[in-house]
Amino acid sequence: MANEHAKAQMADILETVQEQMRAIAQVQQDRARIVASATVRKRVTVTVNADYKVIETKFTPDIDDLTYTEIAKAVTEAAQQAATEVARRTQELMAPLQRERARLPKITELVDDMDEFAIPQPVEASLAPPNSPEREPDPTRPEDGAAARPRTATDSGW
Repeated sequence: MANEHAKAQMADILETVQEQMRAIAQVQQDRARIVASATVRKRVTVTVNADYKVIETKFTPDIDDLTYTEIAKAVTEAAQQAATEVARRTQELMAPLQRERARLPKITELVDDMDEFAIPQPVEASLAPPNSPEREPDPTRPEDGAAARPRTATDSGW
């Protein structure tokens, strides 16, 4: 009898997981259509897609009232604002899925010896420009503190 109950419970879980997969597929389709735009200094508008890639940049006719530095800063700021809006819309779209997922049993509750199973959380990338003091050193770049490779006879300094 207990075996039949366990089978029924597992069938319910599998059905719920299948429903979740269908919902995830729909959310992925909906997310792919997200775009957001931001305008800075009333002269620079940048639009990004759901993958946070710039898909359009527009300047008003009076853009030449700004210096190149001001234009560059405005483009960067507009792209960051648009990306923030894409992230907000994506989070809003995914909220129902996350609520449903929180309702489901965790794998550690279903499978013995899975107590240490954990998915690493994403690390947020810095918005600081390259070579800014706010950026942490990249250990893969010699100029950021990695051990420099030995010089050889084929190096350009010879």
